[in-house]
Amino acid sequence: MLHRRLPFVVAGAVLALVLSVVLATRSHEGGPGSGGGCPVTALTCAPGQANPPNSTAPADDGKSPALDGTNAPGIHRARPTTKAPDGRTTAPGTKPGGGKGGGATADAAGFPDAATTGPRLSMKPHRTGAMSVRTDGMVISRWDITGSLDIYADNVTIIDSRITSDNWWGVNLRSGYSGLRILHTTITAVPGKGPDNGGVDYGVSNMGDSSIEVGWCDISVFGNSLSMGQGNLHDNYVHDITPFRNQGGEWQHTDPVISDGGNSGELIIRHNTLLNNTPVDQGASGSIGLFADTGAVKNVTVDGNLLAGGAYALYGGGQGSSGIKVTNNVFSTRFHPNSGAYGAVAAWDAGGAGNEWSNNKMSDGSVVTPQADQ
Repeated sequence: MLHRRLPFVVAGAVLALVLSVVLATRSHEGGPGSGGGCPVTALTCAPGQANPPNSTAPADDGKSPALDGTNAPGIHRARPTTKAPDGRTTAPGTKPGGGKGGGATADAAGFPDAATTGPRLSMKPHRTGAMSVRTDGMVISRWDITGSLDIYADNVTIIDSRITSDNWWGVNLRSGYSGLRILHTTITAVPGKGPDNGGVDYGVSNMGDSSIEVGWCDISVFGNSLSMGQGNLHDNYVHDITPFRNQGGEWQHTDPVISDGGNSGELIIRHNTLLNNTPVDQGASGSIGLFADTGAVKNVTVDGNLLAGGAYALYGGGQGSSGIKVTNNVFSTRFHPNSGAYGAVAAWDAGGAGNEWSNNKMSDGSVVTPQADQ
């Protein structure tokens, strides 16, 4: 009888093994590294994957970031002079032609937008206020934050979250710390509620000498949305900047990406949608502003981006810049016929060591050729 029942015994054992594997997989669904869930640090989530566990809020250390003067300490640069071809510093009455920066146009196909950026998963409200993060390796996942994050720690990850700030910044990395990653996150503010005479200055600020990664983020309102000398900025959607007069009574200059030079590392700006809808007479500077305010601009890659708006859509670093590679970008005309109010590019040093300009085009496919340093 045993030899007749043996096939059924074997089949039952195999079935039990399969079921044990399935149950084990399901028991870890949503945990880091599991196949069935969406890991907390995953860059992509497949349809139907479970949410990872929500992050645990750290204990309040009672410390808030110090603010002093008209700017946050350590985050200051000379404001660039925006000049029209006739030498004027502004163009009174010049307005963007496209209205809000969030509108879709034909040239935006394949570039980041609201559908491909920001949080992918459900979130839990966290009223943090101006919170200082001091725990190395902390992961902030699925937080809907009312407040701002000031990072005094290494290897912090912010993912699948939303930050609504009324501080000088949305996220700020302090000098001496490294490894910050901000992924799949919306960073915005409430116009009129910021500390700079109602305005907000920096969506993400890097005050140190280390690289940070900002990817698949939806960033709006902040005057200088991504402010840093070194970092990896990719697949972001920056739009709907809100102009404001700063505490000095001047229109704050606006740039979706800005670097003030003197950087010690590499700045990579790749496959972003960078829209500056600010009117020129209300502070528009560039869509990407590479300015030599604190030292020469060097080692910057600007590749495969969609740029629109500003006085000039791109400020290229000026005389003395080096290692600036500007390739495969589209200069959109959604706000101005020449991408920027006065043109597509200014301050380009074609003779700078290692500087490269290739395959940059307007929305209609025409080639963009920069003039000498303007």
